[in-house]
Amino acid sequence: MRNQPAPPHIVFEALTQPDRDPSRPWLALLDDEQPPVISEINGKVAWSAFWLKRPDAIIEFELTSAGGGTDLRWRLIVEEPPPDDALVGHLRKRVNHLINADLRYSFGN
Repeated sequence: MRNQPAPPHIVFEALTQPDRDPSRPWLALLDDEQPPVISEINGKVAWSAFWLKRPDAIIEFELTSAGGGTDLRWRLIVEEPPPDDALVGHLRKRVNHLINADLRYSFGN
């Protein structure tokens, strides 16, 4: 979990409509990735996997108001068989970069 500087409704909008503001793009996909299918479940945002290697994966985001910003927790869920440690590390690093760097910087911090 990391704090995002924007309030929850803005972070929610950014996660559910990542291309909403062409002047502040943040979801830059790599060659082996595809745009996620985005849904809302019980107030949480869920993305289908954007990795061609693991199309079964789901990324679930939970947003909590915190100090004028948003505490944003993400969880990666994969089906059996589990990916090997190297792939898990790659998937985690990639989501972390997109959310805790690219998304964060799109808010100006």
